[in-house]
Amino acid sequence: MSIPLRITLAQLNLRVGDIAGNLQKHLDAAITARDQQQADVIVFPELSLTGYPPEDLLLRKAFILEAQQALQTCLTNITGIYCLIGHPQQVGTHLYNACSLIYNAKLIGCYAKQHLPNYGVFDEKRYFSAGNTPCVVPIKGVQTGLIVCEDLWKPTSLQQAVAQGAQLILSPNASPFETDKHERRIAMLSKQAKQHRVPIVYVNLVGGQDELIFDGGSMAVNAQGDVTAFAGFFQEVLLPINNTTTVVNQTSAQQDKIARIYQALVFSTREYVEKNHFSGVLLGLSGGIDSALTLAIAVDALGKDRVTAVMMPSRYTAEMSIADAKTLAQQLDVKIESISIEPSYASFLTVLAPLFARKKPDVTEENIQARCRAILLMALANKQGQLVLTTGNRSELAVGYCTLYGDMAGGFAVLKDIPKTLVYQLATYRNQLSPVIPVIPQRIIDRPPTAELAENQQDEDSLPSYAVLDAILEAYLNKEQDSEEIIAQGFDRDTVLKVVNLIHKNEYKRRQSAIGPRINHKAFGKDWRYPITMG
Repeated sequence: MSIPLRITLAQLNLRVGDIAGNLQKHLDAAITARDQQQADVIVFPELSLTGYPPEDLLLRKAFILEAQQALQTCLTNITGIYCLIGHPQQVGTHLYNACSLIYNAKLIGCYAKQHLPNYGVFDEKRYFSAGNTPCVVPIKGVQTGLIVCEDLWKPTSLQQAVAQGAQLILSPNASPFETDKHERRIAMLSKQAKQHRVPIVYVNLVGGQDELIFDGGSMAVNAQGDVTAFAGFFQEVLLPINNTTTVVNQTSAQQDKIARIYQALVFSTREYVEKNHFSGVLLGLSGGIDSALTLAIAVDALGKDRVTAVMMPSRYTAEMSIADAKTLAQQLDVKIESISIEPSYASFLTVLAPLFARKKPDVTEENIQARCRAILLMALANKQGQLVLTTGNRSELAVGYCTLYGDMAGGFAVLKDIPKTLVYQLATYRNQLSPVIPVIPQRIIDRPPTAELAENQQDEDSLPSYAVLDAILEAYLNKEQDSEEIIAQGFDRDTVLKVVNLIHKNEYKRRQSAIGPRINHKAFGKDWRYPITMG
């Protein structure tokens, strides 16, 4: 069976808490779908009136009341098209994650989400009660089942709808980006559609919300499990679909994984800066791979005129680093400032000399340098109304190879969830977008990584090789394997135990770190909730 109605998939960027702005987007989209696309139905994402996730805004009575009033405005003002709208629904003492189908000032049906995700980044049981009733309603003679997001991934909700005669499923979603999430969505939708012999219209949110990235990827799947319409990633679109069995070639619809991750980072950076009203960003440019990639992402996200690079050399900074940083800035045509930290660093050493007497130099002196740089960056950001982007990666953050109140200082950590080995892949990918003159000098990519906080320092003086470190982190964090399981795969026992110990030892640092885009199944932040104080 193909999809028997003209349906518009409203893949919209809806801002959390901006109910008035979201309402206007609903009104405008409904008019466009009705008048320009001649749609019978328009489907909006999950909790489309409030944005997702509204978190503790849902605990405020005034917020729920405003959302209810917005739904009433839709009822009053939208005519001539069926609208499926996501919203919180208060019934007595219970609050539901609901979607309502309205048409010509009438509420045709309301469905309350039955399976409330309470894992990873999700906290829905904190706010909502679970529904327990299917909702199948007629739309122009087509029996249509309404199902919200997580319910699609469970067998019972779809079974209930089909048992009540559903010939079509409409599903609002707020599904965050992960590196392989699109492929998992397609597999799930195809399996459900084929098993129950019913077409599914899947509409997902698009936009950045703090560390979450909503990539869109809305689609329609026919009863044979084939994708017949696809809205693309990281863009707002009103996608009209009709009675068609045309199969979309998913090899063209699916981007290369590295390209998709890069696009997600660019999109998330732009969203965070724009939605929080920063005039621009600045970052410390060291001549290393992490700051180089961060700068390229920032320029692609915001344009060169809203990005400032700041070099802050010290007595340990190699001439190579300064030259490569300048070349990178020139290739990206961004403004670059240079401020030596040597005077401030020397001043701190002088002040502390009496207290440091008879003590050998150690990591303390290295951290002072990083904190000198943080003070300079934060001062410039304050003066110019800009946001500081931190440049550390996931591998460093995992094991604490970073300085609290130093290189960790800033408002948005672009590479927070990007392992070091992936940093290199993304840098190479970015250079492929500018093949004539690669923006990131090859010497930056080829050079052994170094913090340049001591003489002849390299990262691997303190850490295992990043290839080994990232493999252990992948197993321990993403796959949630324990130490013995990882050792059994052939990794050195002492190395594994050292890495795991460092992960937990440095929880106090991560708890104070800037947020950053989430791309992994198990990212530091909402996904990772380990105690700081533990045995």
